[in-house]
Amino acid sequence: MEIKPIKTETDYQQALDRLDIIFDAKPGTAAGDELEVLGILIDQYENDHFPIGLPDPIEAIKFRMEQLGYNQNDLAHIIGLKSRASEILNRKRKLSLEMIRQLHKSLNIPTDVLIQTY
Repeated sequence: MEIKPIKTETDYQQALDRLDIIFDAKPGTAAGDELEVLGILIDQYENDHFPIGLPDPIEAIKFRMEQLGYNQNDLAHIIGLKSRASEILNRKRKLSLEMIRQLHKSLNIPTDVLIQTY
């Protein structure tokens, strides 16, 4: 087991190839330990080189509503008025701090997603 930092695209590809080989390794074995460490190194390299940004706040609200089977009336109960919910979903009104708090509490959407500009 020779583990080294992943610094280049070649290192990254070699790490992925090795991960493929030892993917089914049992925990607690040498191969299992290598798999765990290699996974951490690959994850760090991917986070540094292929970052995924936060989702758009309105799209996050729509997605969460879809997951929960909510409609615009349900959103209106969370943030106030049906007309306000429509304006939010159509991007005609910005989210207020209180709306962000309520959406976070009711829909469990992270506040760092909701506070972004859109």
